Amino acid sequence: MSDILTPAQRHANMAAIRSASTKPEVTLRRALWREGFRYRMNDKRLPGTPDIVLPKYRTVIFVHGCFWHGHKDCKNYTVPKTNTDFWTAKIARNQERDQDTWRQLEAKGWSVIIVWECELKKGRLQETVRATASAIRRNGEILRSAQDDRRKAREEYWQARREQKAREESLKAELDAKYHKK
Repeated sequence: MSDILTPAQRHANMAAIRSASTKPEVTLRRALWREGFRYRMNDKRLPGTPDIVLPKYRTVIFVHGCFWHGHKDCKNYTVPKTNTDFWTAKIARNQERDQDTWRQLEAKGWSVIIVWECELKKGRLQETVRATASAIRRNGEILRSAQDDRRKAREEYWQARREQKAREESLKAELDAKYHKK
């Protein structure tokens, strides 16, 4: 038997790779749930269909596989020795698409957090969850602060409009009294 796969066999192998609810995603989701975070999963309305969406915090999380997204300096990312040009180009395309997706999300006002598969291994899980939860909360504080600033600006605007209207009515009353008095 030969170790070389036919194109059909390669396609079947690639088709078996999951894109949602992978073990690292489920691990992070369960940990965040225990921390009290509520989220949506794989929201197709957002660019890149983020793995975890926290609307309350205006934050999305992508759980990246170290190999598929080219995690630099990670033992889980090594370019295969066969068909190297294909894999190098594929991973480079994935990285370019990731960056484009992040820019689109940030332009829409979302904060993006990337969690790597290797960061969810047993020895690093608690540290990663703590750092992720802290980043989510920080994003929530920034969002609430911006909302408060916008609310205050709206209140100031409407107060200035009311004062202007009162001045105009007062001036109109003075003019009416002065010129229409007989």
